Amino acid sequence: MVSVGVFVGLIVVVTILSKSHADRNVYPSAGVLFVHVLEREYFKGEFPPYPKAGDSSNDPITFNTNLKGYPDRPGWLRYIQRTPHSDGVLYGSPASEHMGKPTIIEITAYNKRTFETARHNLVINIMSIEEFPLPYQAEFFIKNMNVEEMLASEVLGDFLGAVKNVWQPERLNAINITSALDRGGRVPLPINDLKEGVYVMVGADVQFSSCLREVETPQNQLRCSQEMEPVISCDKKFRAQFHIDWCKISLVDITKVVPVHSNRPDAGTGVLPDIGEYNPPSESLKNRDYFADFLITLAVPSAVAMVLFIILAYSMCCRREGVQKRNMQTPDIQLVHHSSIQKSTKELRSMSKNREISWPLSTLPVFHPVSGEVVPPIHPDNYETTSMPLMQTQTNLQNQIQIPQQQSSGK
Repeated sequence: MVSVGVFVGLIVVVTILSKSHADRNVYPSAGVLFVHVLEREYFKGEFPPYPKAGDSSNDPITFNTNLKGYPDRPGWLRYIQRTPHSDGVLYGSPASEHMGKPTIIEITAYNKRTFETARHNLVINIMSIEEFPLPYQAEFFIKNMNVEEMLASEVLGDFLGAVKNVWQPERLNAINITSALDRGGRVPLPINDLKEGVYVMVGADVQFSSCLREVETPQNQLRCSQEMEPVISCDKKFRAQFHIDWCKISLVDITKVVPVHSNRPDAGTGVLPDIGEYNPPSESLKNRDYFADFLITLAVPSAVAMVLFIILAYSMCCRREGVQKRNMQTPDIQLVHHSSIQKSTKELRSMSKNREISWPLSTLPVFHPVSGEVVPPIHPDNYETTSMPLMQTQTNLQNQIQIPQQQSSGK
């Protein structure tokens, strides 16, 4: 397990590596980024060896971290582990109110192959620095990095070195690192090696350089509003390794920030006061009359439904006008017209049933319908069809066959 403090790219190891079960003490500074790596190799000695030679690194190990006596970590401390086959990282920026009292973090390692656990304690003793906080703070958004990649000491040291070349301060510290997902960003698609993005805040003791203030010019502000990249002269010093979104850079001079004092309630210790043992209610319950509840729940809705049913039945059955009343309210001339139309309709229907018509030629059978004899052809073979009209009547046919007429139902 390795703990580091970052000061202008210089990595200082403040913890002695040891495999004993004693508590490990680290001494980060308030207002400076604190990074503590939970190395899998350190915890492998607590678990039995892997059965296959050369495959000891395949043990999936995950970590659970929490403040001793509490289910979660302190608010300023974050933890990340991308996969069970990678190291875990504790990181954050302690504030001045945490100084003077040790913070004990319980670290539990889980071996998912053997289901065994190992537990160690990490004691964080927050120290003060001479100049806290640094008056000038700048926050950069790096698009091509994930938070665990940026927490690596070599990468963070390279970034602080590039910032120092642009800013030229005497003192430069990394204050905090935040993943873009913690700021409401979206998880990137797994294509083209896209990264989540990370916010890096640094502090210095001198004014912001002219290069950092170029983003505040009206031309660059206009380009940012149009979602175009601003023109920054010192971007080439970062472009080789870090892709910075200059439209999201934040420059804060805390000497000009007006402090806002709010009366916050005392947070307390987080432990409920002792109010004695729980006293449950007695087992003897009083008798209760449910008749009133019955009337309200069933009787009243039933009575309302019955009244509505009676009103509907009276409207549907007792208020019908009838045919006689309708005829009495209808003018006589209208009744005569209606009667005549109805009478004519019935007469036409009866006449259509008694019509006697001949069967059309297209329905002639090939045999006699009565005797069953084969009907001779309508036209002889030597008949000249060229002089025959296209449409003929039944009286002009030489071999016309008499078809029985349809008989009326009356006969």
